[in-house]
Amino acid sequence: MKKLTLSAVLAAGLLLLLRPETVSAAVRDGLSLCGRTVIPSLFPFFVVTSLLLQLGLADGLQGLCAPFMGPLFRLRGVCAMPLLAGLVGGYPSGARTAVELYQQGRLSRQEAELLLGFCDNCGPAFLLGYVGVTVLDSARAGLWLYLIHVSAALTTGLILCRLVKDRGPALLPSRLPAKTVSFAQALTSSVSSALTSSLNICAFVVAFAVLTALLPTGLPPAVSGVLEMVSGTAGLAPGRAGFIAAAAIVGWGGLSVHCQALSAAAPAEVSFRWHWTGKALQAGISAAVAAVAAGMIYP
Repeated sequence: MKKLTLSAVLAAGLLLLLRPETVSAAVRDGLSLCGRTVIPSLFPFFVVTSLLLQLGLADGLQGLCAPFMGPLFRLRGVCAMPLLAGLVGGYPSGARTAVELYQQGRLSRQEAELLLGFCDNCGPAFLLGYVGVTVLDSARAGLWLYLIHVSAALTTGLILCRLVKDRGPALLPSRLPAKTVSFAQALTSSVSSALTSSLNICAFVVAFAVLTALLPTGLPPAVSGVLEMVSGTAGLAPGRAGFIAAAAIVGWGGLSVHCQALSAAAPAEVSFRWHWTGKALQAGISAAVAAVAAGMIYP
């Protein structure tokens, strides 16, 4: 396996030397995507989410969300925060929030690892605006894709939370003493943390833009979508097949998204064992539901 990996890296390095124009164009496209979409959408959301967590929103959600987080997912109410962040803010907001709560001592390691299996999701802006309107030429299709994505994420959570017995919720009390943090401290910390996270995400976006550009031309969108979600969905055509493929690609997220989440989890040394299982399961569920829904959207 090590020799195969080394050979792949050497081959990629050789392609970088042989196709400098392609690489330069891919870097420019990746940086343009970061400037137009990634940073404007994620940086403010990261700042606000981190600020709310440091000021005690997690404690408020504990009692508010416990009535449905317990029966549905067998998790404490505080675990709703990463799930909501992922469904509203998009990749990798859910993973980042779960790790941040774990670092604050609000989640056990088992809870954080389990949440990574279904809380890291695509936000509505990408599915409604880009995939729906731009790619599939249908706002209705984009809305359906988001509803399918949400239902697949929740279903994946229901399955994982019943398969994984050792979640350790009893290791932590329902409410932990709140840390005393001034607004000024929370704001400066949130901005610095959001900047670091945004730069890490942009680095992976650019790296995978280059890698995707070096792939052979004419590959099916689903293949490039395994690596990078945006380029994979960009190659889809309007219609049933494109709709189903979009649901699967966005449910999986792409290796670029996984690396972004890994980057967020690395400082906390949280295992990704349930993340891979959850995203594969979510992609399969999304494709199956989309295949049924396609008959109503494309009669």
